[in-house]
Amino acid sequence: MDYLESEISRIEQEIERAKALVSELGEEAEQEIKRLEEQRAVLVKAMEEPSSLESSDEPMEDFNSVIVEIRGGVGGDEGKIWGEDLGRMYARYATIMGWKVVDLDEGVMGIKGKNVFSQLKYETGVHRVQRVPETEAQGRIHTSTASVVVLPEVPEKLIEIKDDDLHWEFVRGGGHGGQNVNKVATTARLTHLPTGIVVKASQERFQEQNRKIALSMLRAQLWEIEQEKKMATLAGQRLAIGKNMRSEKIRTYNYPQNRVTDHRIGKSWHKLDKILEGDISDIIETCSSIGSTG
Repeated sequence: MDYLESEISRIEQEIERAKALVSELGEEAEQEIKRLEEQRAVLVKAMEEPSSLESSDEPMEDFNSVIVEIRGGVGGDEGKIWGEDLGRMYARYATIMGWKVVDLDEGVMGIKGKNVFSQLKYETGVHRVQRVPETEAQGRIHTSTASVVVLPEVPEKLIEIKDDDLHWEFVRGGGHGGQNVNKVATTARLTHLPTGIVVKASQERFQEQNRKIALSMLRAQLWEIEQEKKMATLAGQRLAIGKNMRSEKIRTYNYPQNRVTDHRIGKSWHKLDKILEGDISDIIETCSSIGSTG
């Protein structure tokens, strides 16, 4: 079966499973269904339309800047908290590696450093946590998830974006940033009309800075679509570990057993406490070595 077709089929199965949980989880399940349907729509569009974007044959390993987006999934507030925990884990790992970390928006960070994409690209997917939330009075273990997406910051020359394909909105920001953010329409919300992709940047104090960040985030997502198309053409099936779809559950973090398991390679590490402090070099190196030979 074609690569994209198999992914669409798998996502549709995930949608059916999520629908069966609507009565139990309510809004959480509905949000998961919406996210999966958006992913399916992107893949369907990639199958139906010929490539209209210019991309490079430059090896992915050559990218020295990435955009990391982390969103809480199943688990409500606990899912959001778990996403924040993952964000701190990656930020601490970046610090250990001597990379530069910048906040781009809520749940989105930029990381710059030598070979950063080749190091982090296998982190894309759904990360599941099993632990007792602080708000759990009866000590029951809950399962929550957060999705991680790692995309390279793609140079303008590699992905052509037409001005006519863009719809810009600038609104007042909230939260951090001081009076300038609250009084001036600095937050940039960008919609790519051909694909329906929407990105938002609000971290910087000035509109033009957020505009550049939003364009960079959009360019990264368009590049991702192009890579999926290339994989569908060059490979009839996915590698054992390779370019991971956003909806694939790749790893479980089990607090009671102090264990982290990567499901793609069937390997566990019994040092969850250290891993969440940024000690993920072993995981990164193992996934990278298997991915490069798969």
